[in-house]
Amino acid sequence: MSGRACVRADCRGGRVMVTGFCDTCFRRPLAPDSPPAPPDPGPDDPAAPVKPPQGPVAPAAGELDRDGLLVLPALPSPDPAEAADTVARPPTGGRRCGVDNCVGTIGVSYDGGPAPDHGFCPECGTEYSFRPKLRPGDRVGGHYEVLGYLAVGGHGWVYLAEDTRVPGLHVVLKGLINTGDAVARRAAVEERRSLSTLHHRDIVRIVTHVQHRAPGDAEPTGYIVMEYVGGRSLAWIRFAPEEELARLFGAGGFAFGHVITYGCKILGALEYLHDRGLLYCDMKPENVIHYGREIKVIDLGAIRRIDDHSSGLVHTHGYAPPRRERDRRGLDVDSDLYTVGRTLKVLAERATRPAGLAARSFEALIRRATHPEPAARFRSAAEMSRQLWEVLREDQALGGREPYPERSTRFEPTAAVFGAALGAVPALQWWTRRSGTGAPELPAGAPEPRDTARALPVPLPDASDPAAVLLGGLAADTPDRIAARAEGDRALRTVETALWLCRAYLDAQNHARAEEWVARAKGWSGDYDWRIFWHRGLVHLTRGAVDKAEDEFAATYAALPGEAAPKLALGYCAEYLAERLREPDTGEPAEPRAERARARETQAEEFYEAVLRRDPTQGSAAFGLARVRLRRGGRRRAVEVLDEVPTTSRHYDAARVAAVRVLAGRLPGAPGPLADELREAAERLAGLHLDGSGSWDRLVTELREHALACRPRGGWGSGFPAGELFGPQDTEEALRRLLSGSLRRLAGQAGSAAERGDLLDTAYAVLPAPAGLRDLVRGWRRTA
Repeated sequence: MSGRACVRADCRGGRVMVTGFCDTCFRRPLAPDSPPAPPDPGPDDPAAPVKPPQGPVAPAAGELDRDGLLVLPALPSPDPAEAADTVARPPTGGRRCGVDNCVGTIGVSYDGGPAPDHGFCPECGTEYSFRPKLRPGDRVGGHYEVLGYLAVGGHGWVYLAEDTRVPGLHVVLKGLINTGDAVARRAAVEERRSLSTLHHRDIVRIVTHVQHRAPGDAEPTGYIVMEYVGGRSLAWIRFAPEEELARLFGAGGFAFGHVITYGCKILGALEYLHDRGLLYCDMKPENVIHYGREIKVIDLGAIRRIDDHSSGLVHTHGYAPPRRERDRRGLDVDSDLYTVGRTLKVLAERATRPAGLAARSFEALIRRATHPEPAARFRSAAEMSRQLWEVLREDQALGGREPYPERSTRFEPTAAVFGAALGAVPALQWWTRRSGTGAPELPAGAPEPRDTARALPVPLPDASDPAAVLLGGLAADTPDRIAARAEGDRALRTVETALWLCRAYLDAQNHARAEEWVARAKGWSGDYDWRIFWHRGLVHLTRGAVDKAEDEFAATYAALPGEAAPKLALGYCAEYLAERLREPDTGEPAEPRAERARARETQAEEFYEAVLRRDPTQGSAAFGLARVRLRRGGRRRAVEVLDEVPTTSRHYDAARVAAVRVLAGRLPGAPGPLADELREAAERLAGLHLDGSGSWDRLVTELREHALACRPRGGWGSGFPAGELFGPQDTEEALRRLLSGSLRRLAGQAGSAAERGDLLDTAYAVLPAPAGLRDLVRGWRRTA
């Protein structure tokens, strides 16, 4: 129920409608008692109030309402007198005869002449008439005066009328086009019955039913009296000039966010119908009115019960599912979602294309909603609405709006992170288990597929699965025992059990058994369960078949276009495959491989960025995007990404460590750091909070070692960051002495005599000594 309560003493339970009149007593609400108004100030009076601007008021760009949707612009309500046409314009183009079992077409023009508005069906001979029963000035029900014609609906004329009991209160009357149409008569009865029981803020409200007998009619015609919604149908967006859209929707014009907002509101109305066992059947832009900042779904003439498989179907070509599907199975919930998908696709053609991945996510959602196979579509309006809302969050975040991280409704939260090696202070083995004498490059490559598979999030269990509660309390180290129980216990032969066993066997590195159980899950759940795609992707990833894993994660993304987890997995796959393309291959020319590698890196960047912009606390996405930016744009671009990880993230400290290492480290295939990058690294190092002095000493040692390895022959020049970290002077000798001292301190962390000896040998080897002696020391190693 919407609107404030009517305060008239003789009105019980009335609510004030958007028209300004009560829905029960049909009167304007009483004005509250107030003191006399002050005299009207003159136009030059500085105290004169500022009058609000006339016309539409566009909200601030990206402004959200309480439901997390974009605030729609406040469209001005058109003058009802101008909204109605005083001349009736019957439908053209022909219609199917409404007599049961008749396939004739009526109202067809001949030889280019006007279509007849009355006549006889050429097949069954039944008389028809498209002429309106009412004319301006007619009174229906004693007090509804017809003002004009609003539209011709699927089955009936739609008239604008005024309630003469309450001057200024406008209503809508809806009757039949062709009273001889049996299908239309049944639809009208169903519409009256359905409307009278529906109370939803985004569905047009019925006021009453009336009968009216026009002159010459043997029987009266029934009319539905509905609230008048003063606004525009969404169909006008398709043809409105760009200037008008910009004026109404603000500086950004008509955007994808507005399309998504319309979609979520429409789906909310359809969910309300579906919960009551009803199908809408005929969603299209013409059947949605944008009034004020809200929408109304109108024209419920096509409504039918979900279990009705016998009455005639009412639909609109271009929005309804294909005819073969309708003939084979009729209509269902997914059919309604199909029409919503088509409606949003049509509206999106006028919208400004969003930045980044949001457009692809929206298109994936439309493809699923309108999939040729009904089983592949969304299963409910709520499911589709949630994914649509998630795409809106992605669009807003990629457009620079403030992100609003929320828990996924499909995946469990995870503290695991993959690819965070850059954010880890090197362990002692970084120096003691090293081959060669030079400082190794930073670990800036993609992590191993197996490690990534373990860190990816796990789907939330299906609460309706009877085994879900039992599996939640089991340890993953007992897959064989649970598998044996599942073979003999029918209650455990469920999809959730099979997926749990798949993951457990992956942890045990038993790939064959994991693949066997995901195949069983597919047999029980069907071909279009996104959980199957996800788990098959994990199996392939654990085996190192990244290209096959990518296909499965892409299928998951197609099913859940608003979720972050599939994009995170796809970002990794693209990054990993790009690195493989960078490797030498004698079978393919270098330039085509390099071009494909660059395209893959672009994909990885898009996916990682889409995840990180929506939730800056996502460590895996932050490190992944930093690695890609490091290879494509250098140190600064990578550090910018790492700096965006907020203090609320558990990966904040690791990101700060990574930024220091990236600024001053030795990178694969890249020149050494510049003097200003060394200076910034030294400044950032002072602000790090590391656990224990051991971590600090190891990080300082690494930075000094990399500075020595990357030092230009002539030094860093006047920009050298003189100080405690890199020495008071820009000389190789000073840097060597500092590094040697750091290595000697690390020897105190050694866990064995061999480790201690290796570290001391390295410390002595880097000391500034005559070239011959230094080479001799470098080649000597302790044997004890």
